[in-house]
Amino acid sequence: MTWIALADSKTCHFAAEGLSNVGRVAPAERVDPEAVMPRGSILLETRVSPHDRPQIVLGLKRGFEHGVSFSLQALPGGGLNLVHERGAEMVHGVVNHDSSAVRTDILRITYSWDMVHDWARLVVERPEANRSFQTSMRGPVAMQLSDIREMTLNEAARQMAPDVLFFAVSDRIEPIGPMPGMIASTMVETPFGQTPVGKLQRGDILETLDGAQVPVLQVLRRTVPARGLFEPVRLRQPYFGLAQDTVVAPFQRLVIGGSRVEYLFNAEQVLVPARHLVNGSAALREKNHLLVTYTQVLLPDHQALLANGTYMESMNIGRIRRTRNILQGSLLGQFSRTTLPEHSVPAYPALGSFEALILAEQRAA
Repeated sequence: MTWIALADSKTCHFAAEGLSNVGRVAPAERVDPEAVMPRGSILLETRVSPHDRPQIVLGLKRGFEHGVSFSLQALPGGGLNLVHERGAEMVHGVVNHDSSAVRTDILRITYSWDMVHDWARLVVERPEANRSFQTSMRGPVAMQLSDIREMTLNEAARQMAPDVLFFAVSDRIEPIGPMPGMIASTMVETPFGQTPVGKLQRGDILETLDGAQVPVLQVLRRTVPARGLFEPVRLRQPYFGLAQDTVVAPFQRLVIGGSRVEYLFNAEQVLVPARHLVNGSAALREKNHLLVTYTQVLLPDHQALLANGTYMESMNIGRIRRTRNILQGSLLGQFSRTTLPEHSVPAYPALGSFEALILAEQRAA
């Protein structure tokens, strides 16, 4: 189960055996490119369209003997329309999402299908606002590996709006909702010394910024395309108190305090997403990766962990346990909802992009 395709405005990659398995699969084990994908997901990130008219976000047309058409179309007023046709078969779905999104916002769109269980799902997320909208459908149309290959590699058959940051295809049902944001080698503080976050297990004890010792409820992992809001950020030592360079997801938030923070924001500590700290010196974007695996811990409360010398937030899942369809489609859906905590209020104030840029420049000076 793996990612098989990844494309943006500059590059495109397709491997039926998986992008992480290129060169590792023997010829006899290679996948038939005409095979039907019994399940899978198309994931893309795009900025909100500036046009007040319908616009194809991502599409595919294969005529002649194929008779295949696939389109994701943005609708004015905050809507997304999906149409997938093969011959006489068709599946159609519409999601009405938040019309308050502005031009700079990024939407994450995930279309997943399961032919075995006769089910499909279209989801629009606003990751930066922690909002999600979805619809379910019956009777998904078959998707072949060759369709994905043409969508990825054949620009003549593909339509992709200029606002699309990337799209990727997986051969599994990809989760939605809260995501982990550290790499497995990040060292976190325990009562017995430092331990890589990737080696933690349920029940292990961690030390937090407020001096508490708390148990790990779950350790979550996910491999994602290294693009868009998943593109890794390298935080460089000695900035932010780091003992070594640290790679995190763009949405992973640091907990930053000190007299300058108190003066600027009237708070002892603030939360700052790593992407807002990118300035060419203290934080850089990590390029030249296709995929990246992130890890994070779920604690009883939203807490700050000492990680590689600086404090970072633990996973914040809000009140997802109260929204059954979002919970079931998330990484947390594998756990009983009765065992999940509620994180009603972030432990610290969160900075916007402009405020974070001011703080980063002050810290880097």
